[in-house]
Amino acid sequence: MRPGPSAGGTDRLARALHTLRMRSTFYSHAELGEPWSFEMPSIPDSISFHVLTSGASWLRMPGAEPLELRAGDLTLVPHGLGHDLASSEEAAPGPRVDLLPQDYLTDHYSVLRYGGTGRASQMICGIVSFDDPAARELLRALPPVLHIGSDTVSAASSIRDTLRLMARELSQPQPGGEAVATRLADILVVQAIRAWLASGTGTEAGWLCALQDARIGRALEAIHAEPGREWTLERLARVATLSRSSFSTLFTELVGEAPITYLTRWRMNIAYTRLRDENITAASLATELGYRSEAGFNRAFTRIVGSTPGSVRRGSRGQQPALAG
Repeated sequence: MRPGPSAGGTDRLARALHTLRMRSTFYSHAELGEPWSFEMPSIPDSISFHVLTSGASWLRMPGAEPLELRAGDLTLVPHGLGHDLASSEEAAPGPRVDLLPQDYLTDHYSVLRYGGTGRASQMICGIVSFDDPAARELLRALPPVLHIGSDTVSAASSIRDTLRLMARELSQPQPGGEAVATRLADILVVQAIRAWLASGTGTEAGWLCALQDARIGRALEAIHAEPGREWTLERLARVATLSRSSFSTLFTELVGEAPITYLTRWRMNIAYTRLRDENITAASLATELGYRSEAGFNRAFTRIVGSTPGSVRRGSRGQQPALAG
């Protein structure tokens, strides 16, 4: 019988939650009048979120039933999936949101006024991403759409309190209001993910389940704590107190990929973020992450990321690659 979640597994999950630190991409305060419709583009390794503070909206995504949004609703679209927002379920597809005229208050914040002269709606839309490898793994476990309706949020909940603060900021504009609204939006995204995790939905399989497993969880945490160690299948199996074959089978069953494949991808997640954000060379990273040669590191990086370390370091990589899948 496979060991179930342990007390240590709960601690490991709690530590993973602390990695939910976002890198903000863009926010927009939308003031909309019926009829209206626009497209949110697909952006790899990102979460789109929408906070409807007044009025009504529909969210439409290929392969899913249209979702009606009401004032006070919070909706997350993980995995960088493209989708439409519209004033009605039947509204014709509209232009891409980044092609609409907007009032750019900063490089990362705009006010969008769009649509007709009918019923007004207001919402905050945003695109954020997570750089920490553990956070990326958490995102893989999220459903295609995470919807928290105003009728399902307890009046005493932290989510409802944050939504009220955001609505107040938008209805009573003050100096610095856009900065407050975006900070509140960041908080809402993390609160929504925590609420989903607390519900237990989706933690029965996959990375979240593996992290809480009494044996595989120990091996995962060992990789996360020392990604540059010279890990082998035998050493990881010893950490999990399993035979090599039993460990490999159980790890692959729970995580969805072989242990060494997971280790390599985890290392490349770290390498990508550090190359992009720090003044560090591929040679230094190769040593830190357990590679005996820079050439071996470069081959692994290019295979998984789809770009060379040099191109990422120079900032000529284009869109962020889909490292999480």
